[in-house]
Amino acid sequence: MAKKNTQVYITTHRKIGLVNWLGLLTLIQREVRRFLKVWQQTVFGPLMTALLFLFVFSVAIGKTRPEIHGMAFSHFLAPGIIMMMILQNAFANTSSSIVSGKIQGNIVDLLLPPLNALEITTGYVVGGVARGGIIAIIGFAIITVFLDISFHSLLAIFYYSIMGSLFMSLIGILGGLWADKFDHMGAVTNFIITPMTFLSGTFYSIRDLPNQVYQIAQFNPFFQAIDGFRYGITGYADGNLFFGGATLLILNIILFAFCCHLINIGYKLKS
Repeated sequence: MAKKNTQVYITTHRKIGLVNWLGLLTLIQREVRRFLKVWQQTVFGPLMTALLFLFVFSVAIGKTRPEIHGMAFSHFLAPGIIMMMILQNAFANTSSSIVSGKIQGNIVDLLLPPLNALEITTGYVVGGVARGGIIAIIGFAIITVFLDISFHSLLAIFYYSIMGSLFMSLIGILGGLWADKFDHMGAVTNFIITPMTFLSGTFYSIRDLPNQVYQIAQFNPFFQAIDGFRYGITGYADGNLFFGGATLLILNIILFAFCCHLINIGYKLKS
């Protein structure tokens, strides 16, 4: 009687635990590599835009404009331009990643792994904050070649750059979930992001605005991020730093929870 050969296959399952750290770190790595792979467009391009803004405004009106609270106009302008680039690129990173995945059909690669909504949101947000941070560091290094910039408060610089990029990363997630194509994201950028950026005191002191407009402008999250960031470099602020910092923190908590909820229910992801 012939003996039957029997094979025993033993399958082992990795215990994920409370947090899927491997999946989360992989998603973060993907998001960072995604924008670094085209660094000429995602990093070098915004920096060139920032330098052109600084050069044009400094040459066009810098010599004729009086000092702003004891500082040259170019020194007032530089922090605002850097922060503007941080905000815009944090938004662009998360929104473009989600919209690209939806259009190309590979968003399923995000939904199939054992990642919960909290981990997915965190992965996207860290990618957006990383892109904003890289632009900030390189932007500082380049601008300090042309301007003698000193740091007034490193804590304020760090806090407002993180809060600002976190805020815009979360807005980018919401925009990416809502949009079905890049034209939709273009509408969000043109009619919401760009106007709020240019009305945030990037190129001027909002104290020059009429009193009623000044009071309204202080509730603009873009202004709060830029104003706090500018204070960290120059020591000057147009608004209330405590109010601005607390508002950004509360908004980020609310937006983070809302993003987790939308991803958890699969809003425009599972249809």
